[in-house]
Amino acid sequence: MRAAFYRVQGPAAEVLRLGELATPEPGPGEVRVRVHASGVNPSDWKIRKGGFGVGLINPPIIPHSDGAGEIDRTGPGLEDRVGERVWIFNGQWKRPCGTAAEYIVLPSAQAVRLPECVTFAEGACLGIPLLTASQAIRLARLEPGETVLVSGGAGSVGSYVIQLAKARGASVVATVSSTAKASHARSAGADHIINYREEDLGDALKAIAPDGVEALIEVDLSFNARTYPKLLKQHARVVVYGVSAADVVIPALWLMRNSISLNFFLVYETPLADRLANIAEISGLLERGALIHTIGRRLPLCDIAQAHDLVESGTVMGKVVLDIC
Repeated sequence: MRAAFYRVQGPAAEVLRLGELATPEPGPGEVRVRVHASGVNPSDWKIRKGGFGVGLINPPIIPHSDGAGEIDRTGPGLEDRVGERVWIFNGQWKRPCGTAAEYIVLPSAQAVRLPECVTFAEGACLGIPLLTASQAIRLARLEPGETVLVSGGAGSVGSYVIQLAKARGASVVATVSSTAKASHARSAGADHIINYREEDLGDALKAIAPDGVEALIEVDLSFNARTYPKLLKQHARVVVYGVSAADVVIPALWLMRNSISLNFFLVYETPLADRLANIAEISGLLERGALIHTIGRRLPLCDIAQAHDLVESGTVMGKVVLDIC
């Protein structure tokens, strides 16, 4: 099969290669997906570069955890799934073979039915961003009428968080870093936008929610924790799905005095019960066409190095998607 892969970590253009690798065969409990589209996430370029000390597991590594395609072969007892359109999650989590290839074999549960109303390219946008957003909203325990601050509202995760929060009847304040990103977050449903590069975040939020917000969905605790005393209402819930540094300084005494909860999670390790609930909710939303999926750039597989560099640059709004077949 044709696949993109790397054998050593380093810059995209230097280590990523396109070539032929053995076509995998499914075993018991597994399905093989003929991949039509592969989605690129920040974790993909970080692992490729050796970020956070992540080493290689059995190279060559076929990157990317997200994708969409059709099941073409299965293990025993799963034959009724042949021909099913699916989206994929955790494709390359703790395993060397991801979705940047013509075929991927993985446990049947990690290939979720994709409704006909959702294209393969849109299906490649789901995975990490939408499952992260769904789990973040679940942990935030949002109630109708509450106000939630969405950090990084123009990102792939942030856009889905805004949509899911609005579906629960919350008022959404999104932070962005440019006029274009403000428009993007507003199109996802954000009620208020704060450009943190042009105005003081604390002062701007006070004009919207004088007593602070009940919940905050955090993309970068490392950068934002110092501002929490200006943002959070007493007993607020903070859900953290991202950091940019291994160690973080937080205003611990203030957080304790105000009974603020910090809840961390890693989407790849979501508890099974939560994951099943999240997928059930997502499936319903997809069936109803209730979600907006933003494809920032669409490139052929041969341009995978450019795709990784675009995601690393942070200049693309929406998901970078590679067409496989």
